[in-house]
Amino acid sequence: MTSQQKPRRQKPARKRTDIPQGAVEGVQEGAGAAEEKKVATAGAGSKGVPVPRAAADEPAPAGEKRRAEEREVAEAMAAYWARDTPGGDEPPSGGDGPGPGSPDWGDGGVSWGLPAESTAEHARLAESPGPGSPWRQWGPYLAGRQWGTVREDYTDNGDAWSAFPFEHAHARAYRWGEDGLGGICDRFGFLNFSVGLWNRKDPILKERLFGLTNGQGNHGEDAKEYWWAVDGTPTHSWMQWLYRYPQAEYPYQQLKDENARRGRDEREFELGDTGVLDENRFFDVMVTYAKASPEDICISIRATNHGPEAAPLDLVPQIWLRNTWTWGRDPRRGHMNQLMPPALAVGGMEALEVKHGSLGTYYLAAEGSPVLLFCDNETNAVSLFGSGRNISQYPKDGINQRIVHGDPQLVNPFDEGTKAAVWYSFDAVEPGQSVTVRLRLTRQMPAGNTFGASYDAVMKARRREADEFYGRVIHPELGDADRHVARRAYAGLLWGKQLYRYDVEQWLEGDPAGAAPAPESRRAKGGRNTTWRQVSLADVISMPDEWEYPWFAAWDLAFHAIPLAHIDPDFAKEQLVLMCREWAMHPNGQLPAYEWAFGDVNPPVHAWAAWHVYRIDGYRDREFLIRVFTKLLLNFSWWVNRKDSTGSNIFEGGFLGMDNIGLFDRSAPLPPGFRLEQSDATSWMAFYCQQMFKIALELSRYDKAWDDTATKFLEHFLAIARSMTSFGSHEVSLWDEEDGFFYDVLVGPDGSAQPMRVPSMVGLLPILGATEVPPWINEECPDVTARLRWLQRRRPELVGPLLFAKGPGERKMLLSLLDPERLRRILERMFDPDQFLSPYGIRSMSAGVRSGVTTVIDGRSASIEYEPGESRTGLFGGNSNWRGPVWFPVNVLLADKLRTYGRHFGDTFTIEIPTGSGDHRTLSEAADVIDRGLVALFRPVDGKRPSDGDRIEASDNPLWAEHPTFSEFFDGDTGEGLGATHQTGWTALVAHLLNPRLPPDPRQRGWA
Repeated sequence: MTSQQKPRRQKPARKRTDIPQGAVEGVQEGAGAAEEKKVATAGAGSKGVPVPRAAADEPAPAGEKRRAEEREVAEAMAAYWARDTPGGDEPPSGGDGPGPGSPDWGDGGVSWGLPAESTAEHARLAESPGPGSPWRQWGPYLAGRQWGTVREDYTDNGDAWSAFPFEHAHARAYRWGEDGLGGICDRFGFLNFSVGLWNRKDPILKERLFGLTNGQGNHGEDAKEYWWAVDGTPTHSWMQWLYRYPQAEYPYQQLKDENARRGRDEREFELGDTGVLDENRFFDVMVTYAKASPEDICISIRATNHGPEAAPLDLVPQIWLRNTWTWGRDPRRGHMNQLMPPALAVGGMEALEVKHGSLGTYYLAAEGSPVLLFCDNETNAVSLFGSGRNISQYPKDGINQRIVHGDPQLVNPFDEGTKAAVWYSFDAVEPGQSVTVRLRLTRQMPAGNTFGASYDAVMKARRREADEFYGRVIHPELGDADRHVARRAYAGLLWGKQLYRYDVEQWLEGDPAGAAPAPESRRAKGGRNTTWRQVSLADVISMPDEWEYPWFAAWDLAFHAIPLAHIDPDFAKEQLVLMCREWAMHPNGQLPAYEWAFGDVNPPVHAWAAWHVYRIDGYRDREFLIRVFTKLLLNFSWWVNRKDSTGSNIFEGGFLGMDNIGLFDRSAPLPPGFRLEQSDATSWMAFYCQQMFKIALELSRYDKAWDDTATKFLEHFLAIARSMTSFGSHEVSLWDEEDGFFYDVLVGPDGSAQPMRVPSMVGLLPILGATEVPPWINEECPDVTARLRWLQRRRPELVGPLLFAKGPGERKMLLSLLDPERLRRILERMFDPDQFLSPYGIRSMSAGVRSGVTTVIDGRSASIEYEPGESRTGLFGGNSNWRGPVWFPVNVLLADKLRTYGRHFGDTFTIEIPTGSGDHRTLSEAADVIDRGLVALFRPVDGKRPSDGDRIEASDNPLWAEHPTFSEFFDGDTGEGLGATHQTGWTALVAHLLNPRLPPDPRQRGWA
């Protein structure tokens, strides 16, 4: 430290050791963090002294060595938990208790069993079915970005990005949440912990991720950092997160200026393009959490210098209470203070105490002799807004002022407050060396063995348990590269679980204390979310992306649930139910889209997701199925009443998640009298009917009261199919016989119809309208069968979509929106490399329109063309593009339905893939082509993943190559990942594709 940066005082009777013994370790440059030696876990339950697991199946001497290690771990942990301490927390859970009863999983009848009694993590999951379960109390729920969100916008113009910019975040208290680097919090967000860093060059502490706002980026908002979710378990008993921190001054202004200079037809300017990371001049900061028990968390922060020269680094872990007291609604105010002798009776550490009215008491212990700094989580209004005074004399940025600027005036000299930092300072970390700091957040008063053998035992045990868990979850036949991608995808999903707090009523009305006043204009008719006052969320929700989308999106979340169900089916089910609860769903039945406009319309994929989660979970939780289904009855009615304005069974819907896919903004109001009848909206509703029909059939097997519901959705589908495949309102057809494709149709006030001849995903989605009618309905659902026979006799024109085929010993039935001839014509285009088929899946728009399509709409010319990469327009913010790139969610749906067709037709229906090649494939094999294309994005070719494109991640440097990026969408020609860079999120569906998709139905007569 310089003289200006020395601690304000030395602690009495303590020898300062900035670097605890054993914290500096040699690391080979470029090698990454070394894998810790795996040891056996101890423990079978959550009570009593843990008992080591048997290892009798291992041959000597390996078995003897392992048993010795187990005894060492067990003895160390038992010694720690046997202490006579106030409050006596329970010992750590985990071990050989009964697992969640996972069924054998397979694909096409291939089974690779999961025993009912599985791993320690499965046991913890079995103990933790709901969000209030102890093991779920703490997790990575701290947001990656709270600034720039709608919730924090209290302006009269609705510009959330400027209302709370990044430049305010270090010094301004948030109203609704918190954010940080690789952080954790309790599930209510009262107490938060994250990492702070300083390289002695940056103008501010690195406390949160930086990125450009929508207006600053040449393709909208964009994170300008490098970080990775490395690992995690569903109960968050083990978590790892890696951040790449430049040793040079972070180029904030350069990133803003260069991206502002670039146009939409140019590549984005990234941190790796600035040169600050050249020669590996960065620290890799690995943050690791391991729970000894639900409320005892061991924390390790390890920073490795990969550069060629020694470099300084300050590691500044921070802990703070969310500000709930300033707004006039909750007067409770927690408190933190440093523990000093005699309260802290041991040496070799510093510690602080946290007291909170809801959480009770916690302690944060920090090994060695770091300096503790305290301030309050209050806004520095004097600095930011020129106010005469601050609410607190020691505001939120006091720690930043002390460390970066050497100014002690804004930190509390009495070592107390609502925010604290643990300041470790390293003047020179040598090349290839690592420095490690260890902390422990617990309800236990720190003692002599807080960082003793038990700490190491917990770290080793939880790492090993994570390996065992994923050894069960991930298919054993996968190669190492695929297993790595799948495990990283799951890690991203788990780190994407963030606390989302938003009470729209309070947000619209403002707060009594006036600290966050709401402008009158926000409550005006038509204002943002004014008709969604019932939304009152304070829940842990799976987010699309940690930084770019730190708010839920209804249809994204449905896709998240599929891979989540492989690792945490209870959480997956909880998420789907949450969107249907009264504090989320609108009273009229609409599901909330996203916070920027809850009233926007997302595709109705909830029923499909619920059905697949039910199947992945082993067809056993009918209560979940009923809970979702009954609420979706309301949502289905909303669609029918609001989006079929003419009662013709041809639907509208707006953008429907595919932002800029049309010739114009499909969510914008049309001229008076015009109406857009949408191929995709109508296809989605046919698809929705079929999924509801399928769920109703399943429920009616156990309760005949559901029979009538099944027949309702059967007949509604038949009506939609008739309208879509023949004529809609005003005798307008969405099917173009000449082109062999479906298009949106613009209907004018006089009934005239104009097809929007854009060959896009809109015309492929009718493929989704396919579902099998199981043969057991004749025996188990006689009312449904009787109604179907009545329709065949009395309304034969309606039952055309019911296709028949011969199966082994029984007749197969398929409900299909498409007849075989139309299906073939669409597939010929879909699998044409000059149109939709790319090496990496199905494009969102045909490459055949590279030269563009122009049409005249109401006297105005409108054009669109194939754009395989980033969007070249500002439509819907310009940060996503459905005019050519490959998107995971719709590709997964298309493959899913091709398998449905394939099971029905078998080898009686084949198509050429690629079109014109002479290579004929069944439709099940066609589905495999799509899946293999998606997976190929992550499989290295000549040492480079296609998804890495030309970015720095494509470097042959192993420090970059080991980290796959899960992008929002992918270039339709090259496969390069584009858009948001941490979209795990729906791109985590790759883990679902790498794993067997669905288990076989365990019943004698089940679903295919």
